[in-house]
Amino acid sequence: MRPYVLADTNWKHLKDENFDLAILPWGATEAHNYHLPYSTDVIEGTEIAEESAKIAWEKGAKIIVLPTIPFGVNTGQKDIYLDINLNPSTQFAILKDIITVLDRQGIKKFMLLNSHGGNNWKAIIRELGLLFPEMFLCISEWYKLANDPKYFEEPGDHAGEMETSMILHLAPHLVLPEIEWGKGSEKQNTIRAFNEGWAWTERPWSKISEDTGVGNPALSSPEKGKVFFNEVCKKMAELFVSIANTDINELYK
Repeated sequence: MRPYVLADTNWKHLKDENFDLAILPWGATEAHNYHLPYSTDVIEGTEIAEESAKIAWEKGAKIIVLPTIPFGVNTGQKDIYLDINLNPSTQFAILKDIITVLDRQGIKKFMLLNSHGGNNWKAIIRELGLLFPEMFLCISEWYKLANDPKYFEEPGDHAGEMETSMILHLAPHLVLPEIEWGKGSEKQNTIRAFNEGWAWTERPWSKISEDTGVGNPALSSPEKGKVFFNEVCKKMAELFVSIANTDINELYK
């Protein structure tokens, strides 16, 4: 039994337990190029949350990892077969119900461990913060650590070098042979401002990518995935410990 993973533990253990921080991994169910499973974001988020929690628990942090939510915002992939979409309003309702339970039961710190770039949480967390003024609510997005060039030459935005390396490490049996990999080429918007990042419009996935990938997976390896996974979990565990052990009324000095 892993006492820091809610799905693994039991009432015998929990009836006398108290946690300082609850972590909710949130992924998506969607195509990841030709070669990666639809569960890619779920696998990554779950494995990172649970391994990071293990490290933090061994350092004395009182934390609990909630079961991963497997569906995310996929409004830009509505014509990609069986990409499952949850609207942001649905996500808000789910989070509100979960946080209501935590707040009522005295767990006043909550982290949403985001594992899908299409999920946009800031506005939702701002609104929930007004509804639960005694709760400390925060978001972490592990994949943003991939931009460090010491890990990947071309990390990619979706099913590229970073994600392919991660799944080659975490679930290699779910990855198709390399001959099946798409190139992950992305078509750019003809309006320059959207490519420069100071203007935004949603990308219609079937128009920007032939294989649903954005980023070339050719340089991927399980060794790169292992190194990155371990570094992410180390950093995430430090964050778990810091949040769990910090008085939320003494955050700013």
